[in-house]
Amino acid sequence: MKISLNQGLGSAVGDKKVVEGAIVEMTTIAGQKAVQTISRKDISNFKLRKGMPIGARVTLRGDRMYEFLDRLISVSLPRTRDFRGVKASGFDGRGNFTFGVKEQIIFPEIDIDKVTKVQGMDITLVTSADTDEEAKALLGAFGFPFSDKDKK
Repeated sequence: MKISLNQGLGSAVGDKKVVEGAIVEMTTIAGQKAVQTISRKDISNFKLRKGMPIGARVTLRGDRMYEFLDRLISVSLPRTRDFRGVKASGFDGRGNFTFGVKEQIIFPEIDIDKVTKVQGMDITLVTSADTDEEAKALLGAFGFPFSDKDKK
């Protein structure tokens, strides 16, 4: 099992400091150094050139992954405004679960006073399960808060 955190930063096209700030914040959240992601091709409509820094990501495994998952479930997700659980529609058919967080300030490690821009991130839980049902059962055993209306 592994957990991937990913932040796509469209505003980084005009300002490279956005990526640097995101890397510092994501490193603080994950407890492991985040790396910048770079664009693979030119997209003229977005003023994007190949090789420009455009996001940040970090992959957690082992003890750091379990510690992050525990903090995510018990502290961070309940701090989300109007939190009623995570929709179970994020499964990909192969036992992996992806969901988005709208603001990085739900993590207690982030000092709200130092945040320049509120940004979201995608969190992917890559499991060793073969089907979505097995993966949902595994995450449920970890105490993952799926919303009630998604019960199949």
